Amino acid sequence: MDTLTSNSAPVKLTAKDFASDQEIKWCPGCGDYSILKQVQTVLPDTNLPLEKFVFVSGIGCSSRFPYYMSTYGMHTIHGRATAIATGLKVANPELQVWVIGGDGDLMSIGGNHFIHMLRRNPNIKLLMFNNQIYGLTKGQYSPTSEKGKITKSTPMGSLDEPFNPAELALGAKASFFARTLDRDPKHQQVVINRANGHHGTAFVEIYQNCPVFNDGAFFIYTEKDTKKEECLFLEHGKPLIFGKNEDKGIRLDGFKPVIVDLAGGISHDDLWIHDESDKDKAFLLARFADMTHTHMPRPFGVFYREDRPCIEEDFERQLAEAKLKKGRLPLNKILSGDKTWTIA
Repeated sequence: MDTLTSNSAPVKLTAKDFASDQEIKWCPGCGDYSILKQVQTVLPDTNLPLEKFVFVSGIGCSSRFPYYMSTYGMHTIHGRATAIATGLKVANPELQVWVIGGDGDLMSIGGNHFIHMLRRNPNIKLLMFNNQIYGLTKGQYSPTSEKGKITKSTPMGSLDEPFNPAELALGAKASFFARTLDRDPKHQQVVINRANGHHGTAFVEIYQNCPVFNDGAFFIYTEKDTKKEECLFLEHGKPLIFGKNEDKGIRLDGFKPVIVDLAGGISHDDLWIHDESDKDKAFLLARFADMTHTHMPRPFGVFYREDRPCIEEDFERQLAEAKLKKGRLPLNKILSGDKTWTIA
């Protein structure tokens, strides 16, 4: 089913069809441009019409995203995009709802709505642009900024321990978590495609460069000289291998990850095999960013995925059961229930 037709024949949508006529107003070099491009590239493959999509955002640089999509969209309240998007999905389950937010929007003022959305598991795609800074308000530290970060709001260095979005998401019972990078468009497309195909809340953390207030925060994972040594790209059913010559692997010593030299005769069969359904190991992968006993590569790809009911489906089921059980009782009777009495 396509939106565009030519002489009554369907025409497959392209990335250009998803781009609006609005001037894009992000700083030169901002990672948001890349993310916008990859989303617009992926969505035509859904074969859904433009009017089936809704992009919902809160407040922040990333939250301009809905203006640049030729779909329905809502630029909502700071931190409340996830709550509004959940309501949209429950009210109209046929909509393809996407939430766009930054690390400040989702992890700080929106943190409460964020964790509850994950546990409720509406069939929504949630993209978090993580640049470890407040960009729109000109460079204050954010909930994902590293401890000791010197910014306008922390001139002596931040004292806060940063949130680990992967660990937080898994702890909040996310049914899908993945991580990708703004400067790796091919990997982005793969991850966004996987998120789009997931039935449930698909949370994707995207490392996104802010060239003005936090330039180069993630360059170690994107630059040619360091990328292969610092990145671990996850593939379901395949061993954890990395390094410039793919000469390093990760195996488990009990429940402790250990880096091994593959040139030393270690077999691939001895390595940790990635399993997207293993939540315990997904938590271990999430902790790679915080390990102090050894320097671990940063994982990218799908950490965890599980199939479980979405809240809008449970709502529909509950409503159907209520209609059968309660029939056509007056609203006052339903609200008062059986545990009330009248005083004469």
